[in-house]
Amino acid sequence: MSHFRISVRNARFQQLEAILNNRTKRTRAGEFLVQGVRPITLAVEQGWKIRTLIFAADQKLSQWARELLTVDAETIAMSSELMAELSGKDEGATEMLAVVEMPHDDLARIPVDSDFLGLVFDRPTQPGNVGTIIRSADALGAAGLIVSGHGADPYDQKAVRASTGSIFALPTVRENSVETVMAWVAEQRAAGVPIVVAATDEHGETPVWDFDFTQPVLVLVGNETNGLSKAWREAADVTLSIPMAGAASSLNAGNAATLLMYEALRQRTR
Repeated sequence: MSHFRISVRNARFQQLEAILNNRTKRTRAGEFLVQGVRPITLAVEQGWKIRTLIFAADQKLSQWARELLTVDAETIAMSSELMAELSGKDEGATEMLAVVEMPHDDLARIPVDSDFLGLVFDRPTQPGNVGTIIRSADALGAAGLIVSGHGADPYDQKAVRASTGSIFALPTVRENSVETVMAWVAEQRAAGVPIVVAATDEHGETPVWDFDFTQPVLVLVGNETNGLSKAWREAADVTLSIPMAGAASSLNAGNAATLLMYEALRQRTR
């Protein structure tokens, strides 16, 4: 099998570098870069479109990598030095990188049923926190994540890496408009799923353990600095608090979201 080869920083390499580091160019191209055995394997297993596979030209490939190269995609043999640059490794190149096509940002991708549990992360500032929430949501049985407002990109390399591949299993949709999300919620309610919109706030009226998570719920988590926007606070049906025992007044957004989803799982499985 013949492969396109890259051994110098040519135009194709610069294009790959751009989708890795530039959000605008990544979104315009509709693709993002993925590394690691588990994330790439999950992308294939979950049916995501692999556009390009990039491997180290001067390394002996593992059986996993050789089998992966049978996927219908463009293949690039790249020098280890340039592979190390793309993968952000100071020493040694990763074995395989994949360029994966982004799905459309459509709320219909999120399945809704009678025990629906979904999340909104409002204006996240740290892509790592987005990835952490995606990973926790996948592990704890959530149906999907909505990233609201102008914030960190779930397809940023730090978010993809922090999700450890769960971004390919959990529908994650970017939607800037509170009104659009609430119109979607209204459609689900009209269809017979009475979703309760629950906002998190350190001064919330209901402790998290007193809230009924066995009903369909959309949990709202605010950003790491300012919390939820006014529009989301006004859209909520109830505000939840996480009681604290120490000097801290709040938790990291990723930790707070994980705690809420774990409480939902606990109530639903007890």
